[in-house]
Amino acid sequence: MKKLIVIISIIITFFFIYFLQANFFSWFTISGIMPNLFVIFILFIGLFIGNKSGFIFGLIFGIYIDLLTGKAIGISGIMLGLIGLIAEYIDKSFSKESRITIMSIVAISTVIYEIGMYAFQIIRWNAIVEIIPFIKILAIEVLFNVILTIILYPLIQKLGTKVEKIFKGNSILTRYF
Repeated sequence: MKKLIVIISIIITFFFIYFLQANFFSWFTISGIMPNLFVIFILFIGLFIGNKSGFIFGLIFGIYIDLLTGKAIGISGIMLGLIGLIAEYIDKSFSKESRITIMSIVAISTVIYEIGMYAFQIIRWNAIVEIIPFIKILAIEVLFNVILTIILYPLIQKLGTKVEKIFKGNSILTRYF
């Protein structure tokens, strides 16, 4: 029952984040660039829930984002699913207690997501590769995501610990022995 409540809460949170992304952050940009809250959210799911949930939620939410934005259906799903898989791997390898670790994970995941999306756009639309503008946009988006992660870290840590107890139980230490 608790797992079902958490899953429903994740879906409601996704729609809230979509609202923030589409409305609120369109007013608060840095050089016209918005953060990508979906990367942070899927990282949260992959880090704290695990069990391929990050991949599944990333895939489903990404496809839904593609449908809403009118982009090629599936590429956001593939990239967010990849971010979820990376988060699950990182969960087994690194500590979630360190802010520096979480900020680094967010920065690296944002870079992976944006490079994948940019590469797909270049291939699909046969576009010209413009490295300098892309690096500028990427740097600002990474900075924006890291700043939001610093601000939201206490909430992420508190909710993540509760969700992890529900999905993983007390078997957290067993992976080390």
